Formats: sequence, C-alpha cells, structure tokens
Amino acid sequence: MGPAPVPPVTEIGSRDTVLQTAFCDYVPQVFRRADFRHWREWGEWDDDYRAFALFEDGRVVANTSVMRMRLRMDGREVPAFQLGAVGCIPSHRGKGLSRVVMDAALEACGDTPVLLFANPRVREYYPRFGFQPWLQTLFAAEHEAVPEGPPAPTLDLEDAKVRARFAALSREGHPSTERFGARGYSTVASWHFANSFARPLRQLGPDTWVSASVEGDTLHLDDIFTREPFDLRASLPRLIDRPIRSIRFGFTPERWWPGAVEAGEDTEADLFVRGLTPSREAHRFPVLAHT
Repeated sequence: MGPAPVPPVTEIGSRDTVLQTAFCDYVPQVFRRADFRHWREWGEWDDDYRAFALFEDGRVVANTSVMRMRLRMDGREVPAFQLGAVGCIPSHRGKGLSRVVMDAALEACGDTPVLLFANPRVREYYPRFGFQPWLQTLFAAEHEAVPEGPPAPTLDLEDAKVRARFAALSREGHPSTERFGARGYSTVASWHFANSFARPLRQLGPDTWVSASVEGDTLHLDDIFTREPFDLRASLPRLIDRPIRSIRFGFTPERWWPGAVEAGEDTEADLFVRGLTPSREAHRFPVLAHT
C-alpha cells in the first residue's frame, strides 16, 4: 500500500475563531516557549495574518503562516510577506507535511518577495524552497550616561487603548531604520509583548515610544516608534536606572546613532529571503518585526 493521502491545506484567517483555537493548540507543541493565545485575545490577529494548516481529527498537525509586511529598503517601501510558525508536530514528522504547507503558503504569496527568520538548526531546509541566507549584523556604541530627569514610564499593552495608539504610531511614524526594516508592524511587535519576549515599552513623549532595558552596564535599545525626530542621546538618561557604558541596538541605527559600529554577526535567528535583495550595507532587521 502507498502512503496515506494528504488532506487539503486549510487557510485560517482573522474570522475563523474555531480554527484559530486549533492553531493555538498546535504552536506550543512545536515551539516550546511560543504562544498565540494571549495575542489572539488582544484582537491582534487581523487580515494581514493567515495560517496555512493541515488538520487531522480536528487538530493542526503542520502549519506555515504568512504575515503581510511593509518593508523599508534603502528608503523605499516594498510590499512583502514574512513566514512564521513553520513546523510539524513531533508525531507527524518525516511524512513530508511541512513541505505541503510551505508550498501552499508560498503559492499564496505569488511573486511577492518573502522573508523569514529561522532557528539555525534548520538552516538547510529553506534553500529547498528558493530561499537564500542573508547576513544580519549586530550594532553597538560606547556611551556613558547616568540616570537623570523623570524616568520614562512603562506602557502596558494589556490596555486596548494603548494597543490602538501603538498601532497608529507604528503605522504612521518614522521607521526605526530605512536601510532594511519595516513600518506598520505593531501586530508583529505585540506578539513579542504578549509572550513577554520584548523589553519594556517606555514612553519618552506622547508620540515617542521605545523598547529598552538595562542589563549590567549596557542599555539594550530594541526599537523606536515615533512620529517626529528627537534627540535620542539627550533622552537616554530617562531610560536607564543605573549608569551605562554602552548601547546595543535591535535594529540598524543609521538614523538614530550614526556612530554605532558593527559588533559581530547576529546568530540568534537566521534570515532567509526569496525574491528579495536587502541592502548591501550592513543591517539588522528590527527584532520586534520578526514573526
């Protein structure tokens, strides 16, 4: 007898609440720390996010998700898609199911450029689908500062009004980088906050929010969401609770800190691209824009 027939791929959209529940049950079986339940409860699953899943007996056994993105590449806006939640539950691996959902997701993307971030352990998998790896660079700066002025308050995305303001700021504000980044990715960033993966979101002004925290004597600045340019250097004392001697950036800081230097390769997640040529200059795609 031949192999059992593969069921058709099911697309899960923003209104498919029953199917979303099955998807949320699938995720922690494949990704130990990830969860979509809280993010979904926040109402962040919108029409830009679609999951292409294989079901068996009412449960998702394999999946590839597609997120619509508005990339910024050397100052240009480029429509694209980012893949995420790619995998298969352990009991069903080795049957070619991941390829089935990958093919379905990529067919839905058509000729639009696609990117994804993958665990380094599976870096041999994605070139089979036409993806190529692309170097991501870490950026740092030596800078001494001490706490001064009123501390920037922390914002809570549990509050629906805060999430709405965050979405508008992400959509309408200045991208953190023009070299290789994105805009309007608040629903991607909110997933990181919903999972407690992101650094605190701090408010420097009504329309200037940053994701940042201090570890040791280093300020980790993961992202900036703002409607207007501002003096980041002068604002740093409000973001720190102890003296610092250096800064690490979660994005390419050419706009905010031109003197930042390259500090090695980002090896935590491998970037793969298809139909896309990112900037030839050193860059780091914003960490809060990773699906």
